[in-house]
Amino acid sequence: MVFGFLKGEFIDVIHWVDDTSDTMVWRFERQGHAIKYGAKLTVREGQAAVFVHEGQLADVFGPGLYMLETNNMPIMTTLQHWDHGFDSPFKSEVYFVNTTRFNDLKWGTKNPIMTRDPEFGPVRIRAFGTYSMRVADPARFMTEIVGTDSEFTADEISFQIRNVILQEMSRALAASNIPVLDMAANTADLGALVAKAIAAKVAEYGLSLPELYIENISLPEAVEAALDKRTSMGIVGDLNKYMQFNAAEAMANPNAGAGAAMTAGIGAAMGMGMAQQMQPGPWGAAAAPAPQMAPPPPPPPPVAAAVCAPGPYIVFFEWDKSDVTAEAASILDNAVTAYGDCGSAQVMLAGHADKSGTPKYNLGLSERRNVSVRAYLEGKGIPAGVISMQAFGEGAPRVETADGVRELQNRRVEITYGPGSGQ
Repeated sequence: MVFGFLKGEFIDVIHWVDDTSDTMVWRFERQGHAIKYGAKLTVREGQAAVFVHEGQLADVFGPGLYMLETNNMPIMTTLQHWDHGFDSPFKSEVYFVNTTRFNDLKWGTKNPIMTRDPEFGPVRIRAFGTYSMRVADPARFMTEIVGTDSEFTADEISFQIRNVILQEMSRALAASNIPVLDMAANTADLGALVAKAIAAKVAEYGLSLPELYIENISLPEAVEAALDKRTSMGIVGDLNKYMQFNAAEAMANPNAGAGAAMTAGIGAAMGMGMAQQMQPGPWGAAAAPAPQMAPPPPPPPPVAAAVCAPGPYIVFFEWDKSDVTAEAASILDNAVTAYGDCGSAQVMLAGHADKSGTPKYNLGLSERRNVSVRAYLEGKGIPAGVISMQAFGEGAPRVETADGVRELQNRRVEITYGPGSGQ
């Protein structure tokens, strides 16, 4: 019975099998039990084991099987004064550190980055992408970041890494002098440049970023609309030749309104010429032929009717907020202007949230964001009776993330116009 009690007080096998996808550090729970001198320590591939004795960082073990004795615990031996040999149990905290890569972590600009484009002048751009991280120095990671946390997950450090990325990304994009239209062809170089620039800062945390990708660099929606118009002008080419071509097409199609008008005008001119030729002269002789009249100039092409741009117009919100920001107000003003071409079309508001809160809370937050946008639109003159709202909470993300992750692209309200909206 005494033997069983002593056996239960001593730990002789120490190991960790991780069945999660986001745990970076896990403390071996000894529950007040002492570690037996000569116990077996198993450190698997992709792990490191860190011993902390009486608040001091002691030995760090890489992958392998170890017998905990004085010859492979030099720091612990010094702290315990085992210089002359010691075989009694000892009490120490053991932390297992996951050194594998944590992939598909998201980053994105919270606010637009102001840059000076050589062709368009000052423009605002957004960017987002993914990155991976891993623990490169377990001892530094423990002392700088983890401390005494018994279970440290990737979410607890990803926000800080994201801020480091965004600070350098903003600087790199603003200083790159790469035209906006050419940035898509240089995302790989920009990503490598940012990863190299932040490597030293991230190393201070005991981490490294093996990969950093820029998935998209985009302009505000109003600027993209103007750019689309400019592209259309480039496709049309010479406007005078384009108008002449449209006039010729109208003449070739008499069923069209412009073609019918032109055909009627030409027919009237021909009838007047024939009547003058049939009238006799003053002595009964045939009158001299009347000079041929030039055909009337073609009418201008018909003015295109206004077309309703249904959207969606997307506004984003700060984390856990439903207030309309200055940037969102600018987008909503453009949406109100576009509604002028839509008559009395229905307006649909679709509110969304990221996964940083509970599903119930996120549903309520998306409803509050809908209410804020509706109040803004009504204040700009859109009738309340045409506006409908639907809250989706976290159920329809624009960017897929894990639960608990804050993602700007998902904190939004989408506004659409036209048939079917609001149904």
